[in-house]
Amino acid sequence: MKKSVVLATLAVAGMAAGISQASTLDEVKARGSLNCGVTTGLTGFAEPNASGVWEGFDVAVCRAVAAAVFGDPMAVEFVPTTGQTRFTALASGEVDMLARNTTWTFSRDVDLKFEFVGVNYYDGQGFMVPASLGVSSALELDGATVCIQTGTTTELNLADFFASNNMSYEPVPIETNAEAQQQYLANACDVYTTDASGLAATRATFEDPSAHVVLPEIVSKEPLGPLVRHGDNEWGDIVRWSLNALIAAEEMGITSANVAELAAAPGNNPEINRILGTEGELGAMLGLEANWAVNVISAGGNYGEIFDRNIGESTPIGLARGLNAQWTDGGLLYSPPFR
Repeated sequence: MKKSVVLATLAVAGMAAGISQASTLDEVKARGSLNCGVTTGLTGFAEPNASGVWEGFDVAVCRAVAAAVFGDPMAVEFVPTTGQTRFTALASGEVDMLARNTTWTFSRDVDLKFEFVGVNYYDGQGFMVPASLGVSSALELDGATVCIQTGTTTELNLADFFASNNMSYEPVPIETNAEAQQQYLANACDVYTTDASGLAATRATFEDPSAHVVLPEIVSKEPLGPLVRHGDNEWGDIVRWSLNALIAAEEMGITSANVAELAAAPGNNPEINRILGTEGELGAMLGLEANWAVNVISAGGNYGEIFDRNIGESTPIGLARGLNAQWTDGGLLYSPPFR
């Protein structure tokens, strides 16, 4: 088992090294669209709507990058990936970037030769159980059966948590969130564990969400964000600064409603002017048009608009901003300066 894991790691790293020799930006432009890896389906984060159009918090990052490159947020082909297939898809060049609830870790960054360009959601692992189980704490789960997605940090965190608390559990391996939901509702497992945001999204789809409880313990740090292959810094910069533009726009009060007006009539805030391309040469530095960030923000709004529309407190998922509030509001969200 250890040998197969090592070989798989080497294979992914080898593919990443080979693909990175070519310019991803040139390939994306020649293709005419961005290939973006997303989850196989998680309400609020990434899933096709009734018309087959992909929507969600992570989808918005893909559309922002497409808007930066093409001026068209719809110039994206979405490639569903699982916890097991996502890294191979990126390393092999099947996708140009991943935006699918992937945790930034040392080994993924260094050993697998990927580059995380930032964090778009600060999360942590939690546990969900049926209310009928009568459990109020994860410390009461000794001997439980646990639905767990394979190939994830969640799988490793689960083992650490139970071992450190001298408890045992029986894993029920699953590959996708849909499979986890099916198994959990069929009572094939007592517990479902994943990122707390994923639990909220899954619970919101249940016929009676109140019949299920997300336990209070958060047992890990899960900084989630988009990633690209090592070795193509130009492409990494485009994805990184597209995300930063969404974050900075919220801080600066730039919205989907006023971005065109602010770009047409530059004001006296130099940072806003640099972001919107009316001052300086930031677009040229990225190999993009001067108004690239205008297109990014116009695509779906700033970070706050995207959060509120897809997963915020007014949605069935009902997530508060918490750590994902702007730094000026006590959160961790922070973009480096545009200068």
